[in-house]
Amino acid sequence: MNLEEKIMEGIKQAMKSHDKVALESLRAIKSAILLEKTSGAKGELDQAAEMKLLQKLVKQRKESAEIYTQQNRADLAEAELAQAAVIEAYLPKQLSAEELEAEVAAIIAQTGASSPAEMGKVMGVASKALAGKADGRAIADTVKRLLAR
Repeated sequence: MNLEEKIMEGIKQAMKSHDKVALESLRAIKSAILLEKTSGAKGELDQAAEMKLLQKLVKQRKESAEIYTQQNRADLAEAELAQAAVIEAYLPKQLSAEELEAEVAAIIAQTGASSPAEMGKVMGVASKALAGKADGRAIADTVKRLLAR
């Protein structure tokens, strides 16, 4: 069952259970998928593109929540974070900080990088290997920290 089918099932369940937050979130995912499929001549999305799309949606929600929090709009921030949580349920389990550090250390050893100047080489491999499992910023921060040692 691909992501689009899972989302359609989720929409049905949210409608039956009258879960407005889940319904809004799932409709946003469905909309983003349709937009991505129709932009250009892509047709079907592969799993990597689906995960990237979901991560983008979660990141947007979290950034919006942060802005709302800064503007003392806790009600709006709460709604954005609730939607982010629903969308995150469709992403693979994210790596913990310790697991991420271990994975990045292994990639650094594999590539033979030893200085911060070689960060690009490590990031290329790490981004592909850890796609969907960790946020790009977290990967970059970990690579930078480990190479600076």
